[in-house]
Amino acid sequence: MPSPNRPAFPSATQAVLLYLALFLCELVVGAALRDGNRLFGLSTMQIGVLSSVLGNGLVFAVVMQQQKLGWRALFHPSDASMRATLMLVVPPTLLLVPALMLAITCAINLLTLALPLSAWEEAMFSRMADGSVAAVLAVCVMAPLLEEMLFRGIVLRGFLQRYGRGQAILMSALLFGAAHMNIYQFVVGVAMGAVLGWLYERTRSLIPCIALHAAYNSATLLVAGWLEDASPAGVLSFVLLAGAAALCGGVVLRQLLVASGRTSDG
Repeated sequence: MPSPNRPAFPSATQAVLLYLALFLCELVVGAALRDGNRLFGLSTMQIGVLSSVLGNGLVFAVVMQQQKLGWRALFHPSDASMRATLMLVVPPTLLLVPALMLAITCAINLLTLALPLSAWEEAMFSRMADGSVAAVLAVCVMAPLLEEMLFRGIVLRGFLQRYGRGQAILMSALLFGAAHMNIYQFVVGVAMGAVLGWLYERTRSLIPCIALHAAYNSATLLVAGWLEDASPAGVLSFVLLAGAAALCGGVVLRQLLVASGRTSDG
């Protein structure tokens, strides 16, 4: 908790500067890796993964040292046990994934009708979904872990201590969307950021946030292609199952995190 004479970190401006510092770190590390790539023989995606890991590591090390923030306080400041959060909150949270994927996919499809992808954007999204080990690691493991540490563990954590609950969640979601630097992922980022922000505010834990983020990204890679080729009956079955799963998950989460009060006030 911040001292009475010291406002919580970060403010909205500090959060933007923090992301810019992270972006520059990844840029510098990526340039260094590309310059030395004759020694390593890395692919473009592998360089991207390493740049992200090393850049985030540098920024997190500095921020956590300056804020005197330990790993336990970053990942799970809740009074509830990690085991209870993992066993009680994560399963119903994962039931939301199919419905979230359907809703966001429909929104993106409508957006691409109005604003078709450029050749560069098509190439970027193709690299992210090429099925390579590096791409799967980047999308399904590293992105959920590192992005949740930054946008919920540091940014939203500080926002909730400086601003009202709704304002903090909305601001962090907008920053999360803007950080992806294209309109398509901005829409995804704002939608997911709002859900993840609510989940973090209720649980004060990154555990369900990382689980939901990783499951959503994995489902997008694995299921989106199948849905495009599925028969109308198959799509309808998936929609009905997704709706039923979301309803069950939502009812359980409401009971756990709303009707009974959130897991911890942090």
